[in-house]
Amino acid sequence: MPVSVPALPSGVDPAWLPPEVFRPLGSRRTLISGTGPVVDTVHGEVACACAQFGGQVVRTARVQGASYDLVLELGEDGDPDGLRDEGFALVRADGVTRVTAAGQAGLLYGLFHLVRLGEAAFEGERAREVHRPALALRMLDHWDNMAVHPVMGQVERGYASGSLFWHDGLARGSRDELERVRWYGRLLAACGVNAVAVNNVNVHETEAHLLTDRIGEVAAIADALRPYGIRTHLSVSFAAPVVLGGLPTADPLHESVPDWWARTTGRVYAAIPDFGGYVVKADSEGQPGPFTYGRSHADGANMLAAALTPYGGTVHWRAFVYDHRQDWRDRSTDRARAAYDHFAPLDGEFAPNAVLQVKHGPMDFQTREPISPVIGAMPNTRLAVEIQATQEYTGQQRHVCWLGPMWSEALRFRPEGEEEQSVGELARGGGLVAVSNAGDDPFWTGHPLAQANLYTVGRLAWQPDAEPRAVLDEWIGMTFVPAQSADPERLRSGLHAVLDGSWRTYEKYTAPLGVGFMVQPGHHYGPSVDGYEYSPWGTYHFADRDGVGVDRSRATGTGFAGQYAKPWAEVYETPETCPDELLLFFHHVPYGHVLHSGETVIQHIYDTHFDGVGEVEEARRVWAGLEDLVDPARHARAAKRYEEQLRSACEWRDQINTYFFRKSGVPDARGRRIH
Repeated sequence: MPVSVPALPSGVDPAWLPPEVFRPLGSRRTLISGTGPVVDTVHGEVACACAQFGGQVVRTARVQGASYDLVLELGEDGDPDGLRDEGFALVRADGVTRVTAAGQAGLLYGLFHLVRLGEAAFEGERAREVHRPALALRMLDHWDNMAVHPVMGQVERGYASGSLFWHDGLARGSRDELERVRWYGRLLAACGVNAVAVNNVNVHETEAHLLTDRIGEVAAIADALRPYGIRTHLSVSFAAPVVLGGLPTADPLHESVPDWWARTTGRVYAAIPDFGGYVVKADSEGQPGPFTYGRSHADGANMLAAALTPYGGTVHWRAFVYDHRQDWRDRSTDRARAAYDHFAPLDGEFAPNAVLQVKHGPMDFQTREPISPVIGAMPNTRLAVEIQATQEYTGQQRHVCWLGPMWSEALRFRPEGEEEQSVGELARGGGLVAVSNAGDDPFWTGHPLAQANLYTVGRLAWQPDAEPRAVLDEWIGMTFVPAQSADPERLRSGLHAVLDGSWRTYEKYTAPLGVGFMVQPGHHYGPSVDGYEYSPWGTYHFADRDGVGVDRSRATGTGFAGQYAKPWAEVYETPETCPDELLLFFHHVPYGHVLHSGETVIQHIYDTHFDGVGEVEEARRVWAGLEDLVDPARHARAAKRYEEQLRSACEWRDQINTYFFRKSGVPDARGRRIH
């Protein structure tokens, strides 16, 4: 039987799955062959589209001789193409488009591929194409709290209203709420995401109970996501045996602790048979961990991995471990070094179902960072690369900042040299994980254009070497269906104009040349150049009257540059060889230092901050000119946020330029006003 398509609650934006995008599919005669719950979902999608647009759908156990425009089939001859569960093959010949999959999820992904292609899927001839995800795990971490945290709120670093899953201490359980969770699963499947962690990695007391007496609430969410091939994961506290089990210790090598986790995990799988596994933040920013007992992170991760092994589950162990009580006077301690120092010596010690989850940069999702050296240093460990869709340091979904180009640069980077594997290839063992930017906002992501980041996460996780502009073009074509626009080419070019370069625009008017941070402490929105300069968080720029930047060289600094393999260690070691965009991350240089661009550091700071504001003004103008082509509510929401972006960009420009003018005493060579 077909599974009905979830009903979109009133007033909620359909994002990249508006009804019109299904017209090419829904106006055809389709045969579906195969059985299983996810095939039922495929059937429901096609049936809904046909009901809207006049097509027909037939379901049978095997393909028969009748004439169809489209055949969606589970293959009967094994898996000669190596499609596995999630891959699919597409061919068009003799007027028939055919999608063949070896597994149910592959048929679902093949269906959504057809939706992306639109009419092109049913035109001409198409040679056989084989599509497989490059990464087996494509996950979103939700930093959602069950109870409203007094500082971080319902969603930590969330900028899209409340949580899709929780409200004021309880799971969302009404019909409309669960239908929206199902719709969310539908959106994620359409871009390739196959896993979701439903609660914050900072596990507070209320959330800790999701592992035990409140596992039923997690099971209800899993039930809503399962029809779209999404496995549910849970963030857990390392101290759960003490907090929940009444044990005197959480020591991973104490015999009572592994036994407690084994019994508890068994009950989790009894409630959620396809449960994905645990996410753990340990010994980080006050969260408990194995260091308390003199044990290593491998000891802690392997203990949890053993509990998950009988069920095929995985533990995702975050590598975000550093000293957050650093003395700002101590220039030898470097937060950027911490993950490598803690984890690289443990390479090869983690269990096969333990995945080390590593932020793509060594600091904390800054607008510009080098790639974490950990990613290239642990060939015998499964690694997942973690990125952040929620815009904690990139405008908090009040600024347009499409991050596809940044993520693409990171995934294409080759840590061991140009002839070696890319970050995307090194992540094949563990996957790509993104901190979600979605919430219960009517537009899902706060800023309507921030939906592009969520979509891009899934598509780059499916194909890390995909061209980001082509991915953005997909999102535009699905979200702003050309058939519904009076001038689709003007709309498409306008959207590219405001999104394509928006990350670099944001970079221009915020912290310069890779130095990072300079944000308001706590909430991290808006400029405060010295906001963290004398704090214990290790986020310093060391600006003085002579220069700015952090010396991370081997010769005279913290030695961080030496954590990279030889080609990059040499590039980053000196100001003369370091790329301009990372200069202040790796070096403390005089304001008169001449960049590869030919500009001095101080003039670069002035120029980019004036230019960045100018680019925001132009983007606002372009968006205003699209008003006649965009849904009024969507246009009005983005237009209002452009006003805030421009105000904030001006504040960034004025604070940064004034700060460095007062530090350096060097005037702007172009004579512009600096306060």
